Amino acid sequence: MSVDHYENFPVASVLCPPTIRPAVVAVYHFARTADDIADEGDAPAAQRHADLAAYRADLEAVVRGCAPGERWARVFVPLAAALERYALPPVWLHRLLDAFEQDVDNPVYADRQQILAYCRRSADPVGRLLLHLYGVRDAESERRSDAVCTGLQLANFWQDLGVDAGRRRVYLPQDELAAAGLTMDDVLARRDSPALRRLVRELCAWAESLLREGAPLALDVPGRAGWELRLVAQGGLRVLEKIGRMDHATMSARPTIGAADLPALLWRAATMRHAR
Repeated sequence: MSVDHYENFPVASVLCPPTIRPAVVAVYHFARTADDIADEGDAPAAQRHADLAAYRADLEAVVRGCAPGERWARVFVPLAAALERYALPPVWLHRLLDAFEQDVDNPVYADRQQILAYCRRSADPVGRLLLHLYGVRDAESERRSDAVCTGLQLANFWQDLGVDAGRRRVYLPQDELAAAGLTMDDVLARRDSPALRRLVRELCAWAESLLREGAPLALDVPGRAGWELRLVAQGGLRVLEKIGRMDHATMSARPTIGAADLPALLWRAATMRHAR
């Protein structure tokens, strides 16, 4: 299950295999800290970019086997141990930083292809790192992992539509926004409308299709890791279900998953089957 505000990263859950748990936590803290640099506080964009550049320099140092600076040693010392023990591919850590750097400038996304390009940096690396830790390396599993991670990221976007708009961050594709007769001013003013809800419904269907495309991966990964992946996929689908129940009005309210959802998630995870 997710921990704190870095969404969709299953950190040290009861189902996470204990042998890889320290590495998962190390990667999580790497990603969460970089996310905080990009998003939290009142620092200007230039300072955030400078801090992320320094953070990347520490990553490059530990990849070379050198000591990191003192500022983020609590992040990079355990990450260095995980890199050494599991030979984690640094490319995925760098791609996460690419996404956080992109977030600093609050870009707009012209169409779905640009959103997918962002997800390849912000979401898919998490799945690739977990697959590496699970010892799963085949191309089909990687493709399905990317579908699940992108689907989770999209579900999070549509779940947080109003929250993100309040921070002047908009992930809605601009071509579909215009086709719906809506403008960026409508979104930034957090104006709910039937047209916006119809657009969110279409975008939720996109996210659901990706989650269902990738979900069979969880059935092919053995042991506790496979069960964790089942719950992650079902969690994303549950979020989309709750968005639908509120008539896709996430500009006005944010649906959440809590303890009351656990029985349904466990049942759905246990009854997952490959499509015939």
